[in-house]
Amino acid sequence: MPPRTIVEDLAIRYGFNVLGALLILVVGFLIARWVASAVDGRLRRGAMEPPMRILLVRVVRVLVLAVAFVAALDKFGVQIAPLIAGIGVAGIGVGFALQGVLSNIVAGLTIIITKPFRVGEYIEVAGVHGEVFHIDLPTTVLIHADKSRVIVPNRKIVGEILHNYGVIRQLKVFVSISDAADVAKALAAASDVMARNPRLLKDHAPVLGVTAIDDAGIRINVGPWAKGADAADVEAELYRALIEEFQARDIGIGVRRREIRVVNGGGGAAIAR
Repeated sequence: MPPRTIVEDLAIRYGFNVLGALLILVVGFLIARWVASAVDGRLRRGAMEPPMRILLVRVVRVLVLAVAFVAALDKFGVQIAPLIAGIGVAGIGVGFALQGVLSNIVAGLTIIITKPFRVGEYIEVAGVHGEVFHIDLPTTVLIHADKSRVIVPNRKIVGEILHNYGVIRQLKVFVSISDAADVAKALAAASDVMARNPRLLKDHAPVLGVTAIDDAGIRINVGPWAKGADAADVEAELYRALIEEFQARDIGIGVRRREIRVVNGGGGAAIAR
């Protein structure tokens, strides 16, 4: 009988252990996916916030996979306690190296738990603004009206002054009319323009009135409400509709005036104001 090779000897000695470990890992993966899916369905029925739901589902999946991994290592006779201690020591070093990442994760947990804002709301924080598109552990993604995205590290959000506009916004549209224009007629025209726009929220009373008198004429503030996602488009629609309505009703648009003085009969410099 020919002598066995090293490969054959290892296969005979550890073959069943390897097969057992692989079987445990496969079964653990299937169980982790099934348990995570069941937990996700249960949390969805409970109307839990998406960020918290995603976090809990991930934690459950990782815990089940960790148990399967430990069970697979046990098939090879690996001592688990020293391994866990070594992982703990290595984790301390990794923690120091990834302080920024860990601080973002802790801040993400704070955001998910305290809920200072939610997906779909319009916020302004740390010098940026936009509609909240996604909240993850390390970052929060904001989206602008032009569909561009701003990715904000969560540690830049927690502890900062945050302006949450919610899911609706009040527009700030200003238009100037000439000093000789009929103010009541202009206000009525602006009110009609807002009434005709279907994307303005009719259950929120708009702000409409004279806000200032300056060198351009009489300044009128038109402040209706709209959904946060429609704010930029509706604002542009209002400006165009106001101009067309004022022109149709013969309401003079205010024009900034400049005073020019000629010094020394035209021989000197001109002074503009």
